[in-house]
Amino acid sequence: MHRIGWYFLLIASLISSCASSKKTAKTDTRVDTVIQTARSYTGTPYKWGGTTRSGMDCSGLLCNAFASIDYQLPRTSAAQSEVGQKVKKEDIKPGDLVFFATGRSRKKVTHVGLVTTIKKGEVWFIHSSSSLGVIESSLGTSYYAKRFLHARRPID
Repeated sequence: MHRIGWYFLLIASLISSCASSKKTAKTDTRVDTVIQTARSYTGTPYKWGGTTRSGMDCSGLLCNAFASIDYQLPRTSAAQSEVGQKVKKEDIKPGDLVFFATGRSRKKVTHVGLVTTIKKGEVWFIHSSSSLGVIESSLGTSYYAKRFLHARRPID
């Protein structure tokens, strides 16, 4: 009888780990799609309120990127900063959103980016810069490091 219980636990463990792997693979595929879509806008000029290839702002870029997986984000960076779960800086991974205070107030969200890669511990994110358009930048640059507020994970 003891042996039957052991086999049952083993099978239950394998089934749950398979389900967990499928969820992770599905999430990874969705994140990859969002990042690829965002990167397809690289070089698009900045336009306040813009959502097209002729010009877009930071939150418009992310709305378009997440629309590629039928996930609707709010339209503004401030509203996007309330979506999903908060993530510690050391736990940031691709697909997370990073938020910044680039205006006069050091606490008000005014800019957002999408984490694309982490290279040797350095976090890279894509965003629409008001001066350079859609580009990838490092969270470690002095400009963004000083203005970083928090990160959130919109999809699991």
